[in-house]
Amino acid sequence: MQKFLFDIRSRPFVLTVLAFVLVTLLVSWEVTKDFDESVSQFFQSIAGNAALDLVMQSITEAGDIRIMLVFSIVLLIIKKTRRIGLALMILLVMATLLTGYIKCEVDRDRPSLDYEGTQFFIEFEGTTFEIKPGEDTFALFCEGGFNASYPSGHAARAMVFGIILGYVLSHRFPKACYLLLLYPFLMAMSRIYVIQHFPMDVIGGTILGIMLAGVVAKKVKLLKDFEVSKT
Repeated sequence: MQKFLFDIRSRPFVLTVLAFVLVTLLVSWEVTKDFDESVSQFFQSIAGNAALDLVMQSITEAGDIRIMLVFSIVLLIIKKTRRIGLALMILLVMATLLTGYIKCEVDRDRPSLDYEGTQFFIEFEGTTFEIKPGEDTFALFCEGGFNASYPSGHAARAMVFGIILGYVLSHRFPKACYLLLLYPFLMAMSRIYVIQHFPMDVIGGTILGIMLAGVVAKKVKLLKDFEVSKT
């Protein structure tokens, strides 16, 4: 996981920025429009399996910023994990604000297709509520931001969590820690599955998450408290 951490002046950071700029330009110029739409149509066609729909909707709801903030606050309260909680909270705010601003600048609409998956309901005090796939981070600086699509805030935040928690666990579980990268992968897939995003949206969000997590994790020195406790 060490390779996911880098300084602003390092080659990995520059390459990550260039990759994000390239993807953003391709989306802005609509070079990937046909590809994105064909993938969305495919995922729309395979929806309807109740078990798979439940799994995908559950995964996508796990990327809600409120759930992530609560988790980060819990880590912040615990002295031994305070740096981890601080890093996650900083990154969640940065990722949410940055994706919101970029959504406004790129101004790309979400997929126009309807999600045709199974409808799930919950009952509370005699009233039934339908559980719908959560919307992504809205564009904070422009009108109509709730329909803005690129880049995916869910994908960016999930990548942040995967890298930060994976790095923290890497010294104890050097191989198993990479399993945490399944979380951002599944999050990206779920956002496409519930027709909230195009493939390039989640690719852009993922790259942005790598860029932010790599720099902040390096600055915060996540393992300092753990190293002190061992001595």
